[in-house]
Amino acid sequence: MSALAALPDPTPDAGRGLADEVITDITVAGQRLHVAHRPGAAGRRPLVLVNGIGASLEFLQPLVDALDPQRPVVRFDVPGIGGSPLPWVPLPMAGLAALLAGLLDRLGYARADVLGLSWGGGIAQQFALQHPDRTGRLALVSTGMGACMVPARLSVLAKMLTPRRYNDRRYRHDAGAEIYVGEDQQAVDAVFSRARRVRTRGYLFQLTALMTWTSLPVLPLIAAPTLVLNGRKDPVIPVVNAHIMGALLPRATVHLHDGGHVGILTRPHELGPVLEDFLDS
Repeated sequence: MSALAALPDPTPDAGRGLADEVITDITVAGQRLHVAHRPGAAGRRPLVLVNGIGASLEFLQPLVDALDPQRPVVRFDVPGIGGSPLPWVPLPMAGLAALLAGLLDRLGYARADVLGLSWGGGIAQQFALQHPDRTGRLALVSTGMGACMVPARLSVLAKMLTPRRYNDRRYRHDAGAEIYVGEDQQAVDAVFSRARRVRTRGYLFQLTALMTWTSLPVLPLIAAPTLVLNGRKDPVIPVVNAHIMGALLPRATVHLHDGGHVGILTRPHELGPVLEDFLDS
């Protein structure tokens, strides 16, 4: 039986997705979160997927489809994005990691593997720092150390400061020539076509969390086995960040691929097995 079956007050549009995935809303510490939960096989440790900036949980569907269907998977919209309403004030990474811990409590999971994609890597790292006893394995995909990482070129950063990539297809196509180097444009369009429109205020709240946080001085304190997965052609997170993280994380494995920033979503059948092997090793 799904852990969500015992939870009260699902939203009226709650329903089932692919592979018996339950889609509902769950309130944690007064904040409503839009959640997708695939229960998988009983007794297996869940994998939590934490999304990139501005991206709703639908964005991650290609990766979910490529994973072992028996693996429990949890994904959610952070406050202010997708189906999760805006909080009263911007939440710091520590607060977002606390929400994730509360969500796991509501789902009945004491321990989880956590994957953070791009911006979501900040929550993943912060969760591993705040809750080492609840962190199984950690996957940091196309991500860095926050405010103290080696930055992208200014022209790339300028394009990342706006949610227009989600809301304006023509802008995404034009900006994609610089942001999504190493990816097939049709594959990128297919991934972005799944995501919901982005509210500017929610996007700014996420930017605030990222710009006021860094993991650089505390990376050696993350004890979880960690996969650092990065594209060699990624202009958003220069590959040197993967090497720095690999050197500072005590139990890191660095895997570089020939794609770009969202390679795990545009080539999931190539990189999904890399993630599966790491989680099961």
